[in-house]
Amino acid sequence: MINSKHPRILRGLALGAAALLSGCQGGILDPKGQVAADEKSLIITATVLMLLVVVPVILMTLGFAWKYRASNKSATYDPKWSHSGKIEAVVWIIPIIIVSFLAVITWNSTHKLDPYRPLDSAVKPINVQVVSLDWKWLFIYPDLNIASVNQLVFPANTPVNFKITSDAAMNSFFIPQLGGQIYSMAGMQTKLHLIANEPGSYDGMSANYSGAGFSGMKFKATATATPAEFDAWVKQVRSGKPLDATSYAQLLNQSENNPVQHFSSVTPGLFYGVLNKYMAGHQTSMESGLSPIQLAALSKSLCKTPVVKE
Repeated sequence: MINSKHPRILRGLALGAAALLSGCQGGILDPKGQVAADEKSLIITATVLMLLVVVPVILMTLGFAWKYRASNKSATYDPKWSHSGKIEAVVWIIPIIIVSFLAVITWNSTHKLDPYRPLDSAVKPINVQVVSLDWKWLFIYPDLNIASVNQLVFPANTPVNFKITSDAAMNSFFIPQLGGQIYSMAGMQTKLHLIANEPGSYDGMSANYSGAGFSGMKFKATATATPAEFDAWVKQVRSGKPLDATSYAQLLNQSENNPVQHFSSVTPGLFYGVLNKYMAGHQTSMESGLSPIQLAALSKSLCKTPVVKE
């Protein structure tokens, strides 16, 4: 047992340390996917390399200030000193080596962690189209013809290919434990490729302020243990109502802390119809599988003015 005159201070420090360490759970430093693990490794490596310069500079600054303080009469005073070849070599060579390492690491990781780069896997990926709304997330599974709001489900160890856009203000799609964030913007399509290395439920959010309901714009990304569990969820979703132009117009209404919703079917090309709303007819119809006339008609049906709730 520690005998201390300041037990309250020690208890306070212990509680503070516990609180800080608890922040390591559920974030980018607790990765559950390959992309997030690579990003964590990159962050730690880059930080350590930079600290190799920062820490010695701080220590030397403190050491010089202490050694050459006014009260230290034994310190050598040399007002005419102007140059040291050894110091010059250290302050140039070491940073050059570190910057060179960082350059190589950055070049490799920039290509390896490119969000548009598909993940290497023998497992067939799942395609998900994401639409950010005020203030909720719509997830469309085009290959399964289903959709959900604020609930993203996929099997563990299966790549997920995201196509992301917005039908409201610009947002940022982010699942910290699985990978980096990427913006969702009206009239534009961004891409992201993620994978969960183990089953679990992971927090998803918007990382970009988008209005009054931004703080509640969250969802759960669930990686199922087996494909059978995912199939069971798909069956559950198919018991919902269809997602057509009318039900989509209801989703356009602003709502905060929106509950999970399931849609048993989706109007064909809806994601590309949302894109085309902001493209003045320039959005190609090839990827949507619709003719330009069909795509234009769909976009027009999705342009109904939403009823904004006060």
